[in-house]
Amino acid sequence: MENQGEQSQENINKQFEQQFGQQFGQQQLPNSTAVLVLGIISIVGCFCYGIVGLVLGIIAVVLSGKATKLYQANPSAYSEASYKNMKAGKVCGIIGLCLSAVYFVIIIIYIVILGTTLSMLPWGAMGGH
Repeated sequence: MENQGEQSQENINKQFEQQFGQQFGQQQLPNSTAVLVLGIISIVGCFCYGIVGLVLGIIAVVLSGKATKLYQANPSAYSEASYKNMKAGKVCGIIGLCLSAVYFVIIIIYIVILGTTLSMLPWGAMGGH
Protein backbone atom coordinates (compact mmCIF):
# COMPACT_ATOMS: atom_id res chain seq x y z
CA MET A 1 0.00 0.00 0.00
CA GLU A 2 2.83 2.36 0.85
CA ASN A 3 4.53 1.46 -2.41
CA GLN A 4 1.51 2.68 -4.38
CA GLY A 5 1.51 5.97 -2.48
CA GLU A 6 5.20 6.49 -3.24
CA GLN A 7 4.65 5.72 -6.92
CA SER A 8 1.75 8.13 -7.21
CA GLN A 9 3.82 10.81 -5.46
CA GLU A 10 6.67 10.17 -7.92
CA ASN A 11 4.22 10.47 -10.83
CA ILE A 12 2.96 13.77 -9.45
CA ASN A 13 6.53 15.02 -9.09
CA LYS A 14 7.39 13.99 -12.66
CA GLN A 15 4.29 15.72 -14.02
CA PHE A 16 5.16 18.86 -12.05
CA GLU A 17 8.71 18.83 -13.42
CA GLN A 18 7.48 18.33 -16.97
CA GLN A 19 5.00 21.18 -16.75
CA PHE A 20 6.89 23.73 -14.73
CA GLY A 21 10.49 22.58 -14.55
CA GLN A 22 11.22 23.49 -18.14
CA GLN A 23 10.18 27.10 -17.62
CA PHE A 24 12.75 27.65 -14.87
CA GLY A 25 16.29 28.07 -16.08
CA GLN A 26 15.25 28.79 -19.64
CA GLN A 27 15.91 32.14 -21.18
CA GLN A 28 13.89 34.13 -23.64
CA LEU A 29 14.77 33.87 -27.29
CA PRO A 30 16.76 36.98 -28.29
CA ASN A 31 14.68 39.58 -30.10
CA SER A 32 11.43 37.58 -29.80
CA THR A 33 9.57 40.53 -28.33
CA ALA A 34 11.18 42.91 -30.82
CA VAL A 35 10.07 40.70 -33.71
CA LEU A 36 6.51 40.68 -32.39
CA VAL A 37 6.43 44.47 -31.92
CA LEU A 38 7.99 45.16 -35.32
CA GLY A 39 5.57 42.75 -36.99
CA ILE A 40 2.54 44.42 -35.45
CA ILE A 41 3.80 47.92 -36.24
CA SER A 42 4.53 46.86 -39.83
CA ILE A 43 0.84 46.02 -40.28
CA VAL A 44 -0.14 49.44 -38.94
CA GLY A 45 2.69 51.14 -40.85
CA CYS A 46 1.49 49.89 -44.21
CA PHE A 47 -0.81 52.93 -44.35
CA CYS A 48 2.18 55.31 -44.27
CA TYR A 49 2.52 55.04 -48.05
CA GLY A 50 3.83 51.50 -47.55
CA ILE A 51 7.38 52.57 -46.83
CA VAL A 52 7.33 52.25 -43.02
CA GLY A 53 5.58 48.88 -43.20
CA LEU A 54 8.07 47.58 -45.77
CA VAL A 55 11.07 48.53 -43.67
CA LEU A 56 9.68 47.19 -40.39
CA GLY A 57 8.36 44.01 -42.02
CA ILE A 58 11.75 43.24 -43.56
CA ILE A 59 13.50 43.82 -40.22
CA ALA A 60 11.01 41.58 -38.41
CA VAL A 61 11.43 38.74 -40.92
CA VAL A 62 15.25 38.96 -40.83
CA LEU A 63 15.37 38.99 -37.02
CA SER A 64 12.94 36.07 -36.83
CA GLY A 65 15.15 34.06 -39.18
CA LYS A 66 18.13 34.53 -36.89
CA ALA A 67 16.06 33.68 -33.81
CA THR A 68 14.69 30.53 -35.48
CA LYS A 69 18.23 29.31 -36.17
CA LEU A 70 19.16 29.89 -32.53
CA TYR A 71 16.09 28.03 -31.29
CA GLN A 72 16.61 25.09 -33.63
CA ALA A 73 20.23 24.77 -32.54
CA ASN A 74 19.27 24.43 -28.86
CA PRO A 75 15.50 24.33 -28.18
CA SER A 76 15.86 23.33 -24.52
CA ALA A 77 17.73 26.55 -23.69
CA TYR A 78 14.86 28.84 -24.70
CA SER A 79 11.29 29.07 -23.48
CA GLU A 80 8.48 27.94 -25.72
CA ALA A 81 6.53 31.14 -25.05
CA SER A 82 9.30 33.28 -26.51
CA TYR A 83 9.44 30.99 -29.56
CA LYS A 84 5.68 31.37 -30.05
CA ASN A 85 6.01 35.17 -29.73
CA MET A 86 8.72 35.11 -32.36
CA LYS A 87 6.60 32.99 -34.71
CA ALA A 88 3.61 35.31 -34.26
CA GLY A 89 5.84 38.31 -34.94
CA LYS A 90 7.17 36.66 -38.09
CA VAL A 91 3.62 36.05 -39.35
CA CYS A 92 2.67 39.66 -38.56
CA GLY A 93 5.83 40.85 -40.30
CA ILE A 94 5.01 38.86 -43.43
CA ILE A 95 1.44 40.15 -43.44
CA GLY A 96 2.66 43.73 -42.92
CA LEU A 97 5.23 43.26 -45.68
CA CYS A 98 2.61 42.04 -48.14
CA LEU A 99 0.11 44.78 -47.27
CA SER A 100 2.80 47.44 -47.49
CA ALA A 101 4.01 46.18 -50.85
CA VAL A 102 0.47 46.25 -52.25
CA TYR A 103 -0.15 49.72 -50.83
CA PHE A 104 3.20 50.98 -52.19
CA VAL A 105 2.36 49.66 -55.68
CA ILE A 106 -1.07 51.32 -55.53
CA ILE A 107 0.54 54.65 -54.56
CA ILE A 108 3.01 54.39 -57.47
CA ILE A 109 0.21 53.58 -59.93
CA TYR A 110 -1.78 56.54 -58.57
CA ILE A 111 1.18 58.90 -59.04
CA VAL A 112 1.78 57.65 -62.59
CA ILE A 113 -1.89 58.09 -63.53
CA LEU A 114 -2.02 61.53 -61.91
CA GLY A 115 1.18 62.60 -63.65
CA THR A 116 -0.06 61.37 -67.01
CA THR A 117 -3.38 63.12 -66.59
CA LEU A 118 -1.81 66.41 -65.53
CA SER A 119 0.71 66.34 -68.37
CA MET A 120 -2.09 66.00 -70.94
CA LEU A 121 -3.92 69.13 -69.83
CA PRO A 122 -3.62 72.16 -72.10
CA TRP A 123 -1.67 74.30 -69.64
CA GLY A 124 -0.82 76.93 -72.27
CA ALA A 125 -4.48 77.61 -73.02
CA MET A 126 -5.26 78.08 -69.33
CA GLY A 127 -2.92 81.03 -68.99
CA GLY A 128 -5.68 83.53 -69.64
CA HIS A 129 -3.58 85.83 -71.88
